[in-house]
Amino acid sequence: MLTSFWLAATALITLPAYAAATPTPTVPKRDASPFVSLQNGDFSLNGGKFSFVGTNAYWLPYLNSDDDIANTLANMSASGITVVRTWAFNDVTTIPTAGSWLQLIQNGATTINNGANGLQRLDTIVQLAAQHNIYVLFSLTNNWNPVAIPATPARRDTASPLPRNYLSNDYGGMDAYVRAFGTTQNHDEFYTNPTIRSFFEKYVQAIVSRFASNPHVLAWELANDPRCNSTLPQTGTCTTNTITQWTADLSAFVRSIDPNHLVSSGDHGFLCPDCTKLFALPAKPATSPVPGSSRRSLGGALTKARLLKRIAEERRAAKRSAKADPNAIQIRGRWAASSQAKRQVSGVGPAFDGSFGVDSQDILSVPDIGFGSFQLLPDQNSYATDPSSVIGPPSNNFGETLQQGVSWIQAQAASAQAVGKPLVLTEFGLVTQENIPFFVPFNATEPAAPAGVTRKRQSDAAGTIGTGVTDEQRDQAYTAWLEAGLAAGIQGMVQYQWSSQGLVPAVGTFIQGIINGQAQSSGGGIDQSPNDGYGTLGQGQAEEQGILQTASQNITTVEVLLRR
Repeated sequence: MLTSFWLAATALITLPAYAAATPTPTVPKRDASPFVSLQNGDFSLNGGKFSFVGTNAYWLPYLNSDDDIANTLANMSASGITVVRTWAFNDVTTIPTAGSWLQLIQNGATTINNGANGLQRLDTIVQLAAQHNIYVLFSLTNNWNPVAIPATPARRDTASPLPRNYLSNDYGGMDAYVRAFGTTQNHDEFYTNPTIRSFFEKYVQAIVSRFASNPHVLAWELANDPRCNSTLPQTGTCTTNTITQWTADLSAFVRSIDPNHLVSSGDHGFLCPDCTKLFALPAKPATSPVPGSSRRSLGGALTKARLLKRIAEERRAAKRSAKADPNAIQIRGRWAASSQAKRQVSGVGPAFDGSFGVDSQDILSVPDIGFGSFQLLPDQNSYATDPSSVIGPPSNNFGETLQQGVSWIQAQAASAQAVGKPLVLTEFGLVTQENIPFFVPFNATEPAAPAGVTRKRQSDAAGTIGTGVTDEQRDQAYTAWLEAGLAAGIQGMVQYQWSSQGLVPAVGTFIQGIINGQAQSSGGGIDQSPNDGYGTLGQGQAEEQGILQTASQNITTVEVLLRR
């Protein structure tokens, strides 16, 4: 399995080997900055090109022990990880009796916690990450923050056994601001309401200025997966321009505080070739790689004509596929935008029609956005161009899911190349069979029910989950996706999610012993990191980490040879 990855890498390596027989072109000298910066459309660090394999651990700064943080980072480093993506926010509506919190949102005001269980937790992770030569990608807020229905001070369904901060969506976020300061209580008020924007900018100022001079922060991510829709309803006026304009305003604000670090939107990567643009593409897109670059031309931006061609190709491929299951349950009905969303392109899938309010290519064209982001989570989104195609849970259509992921990666790379900026896959993951009981979608507060059982989601919808892929299928998909990213010149690929065990428990925190999804008292016997459906403990963890390590080694090898 890993051999195919190495073959893909060596296929790229042969290109500069052939060029060595001809006169070597002059490569512009790179800025030897200790901060990750841009040079000729690539990430640059200390005068050389910087590409990486990373992982997600949203919970990492908030562990109960500094030794646990250090040990987790050491294990990441041993697997070739050089970037960890985590939350730089932890909003609460009441001060908890235990555990960490960063900001109190209460009684029409906000209070930032500068104490040992507050912003100093972020200091700790950056300091310890530096010791292991790992860079931290901080996300400043989250699109997702469901609470109980009807709304109460509780942070999740009252029946949920999971402690605070155990889920990635339980750290506050956009809807926490809207509930406290909004006038219409619509999710997209976060992007347009001046009061909300002022409170959020106050928080951003505190975080960004704190690390503006620290080179071991990789970059700032404005939000995790910003969209028009979330748990709270959206207005009928939220469009792709709404989020693009917010991105432009906030990225300029961040850069005014911190000119040292790059800024990314953090969006999911949804494309909309037919949406109205706020920012023009470069007059001369970077279709030809500069000397010393591993990237090759990918055909340019996704246009309406190219999208329709891809739809036709997908339909023909589906007809040829003997593995297609005509009875598979469609997941797009569960994960498409709310009924209030207005599609701007008819006849294409939700990842390409603007219905989520995201046009990632227009976002990437924002002047203060340094690099693009996208995610690949087939258990929660459909990435098909054709809405009539039957795409069920990954376990029912594994071959189609794998290929759809490759196509998604290639489309994203072509889009970023048209703008001339680097790209990072900030999350990729599949839910395995063993993880099905722990799977909590990003807009839910409870673990999913066993396979075949209908369960209620916080978004007021119902759906039937699949059975999960096997560990071997997960490893096959991850290898193929990493391989596709390497071939397309994507400079950062970040797995979701890292797992650790043997962590120090504390009553009232998210590490207090979790057995079969049930919170235990201190010393409950299993002291593991959070798992919202993508963790690897006990599920081929060594194999998955081996894939990441091989990917990291191959990226490094390609970059070294290209610099010769």
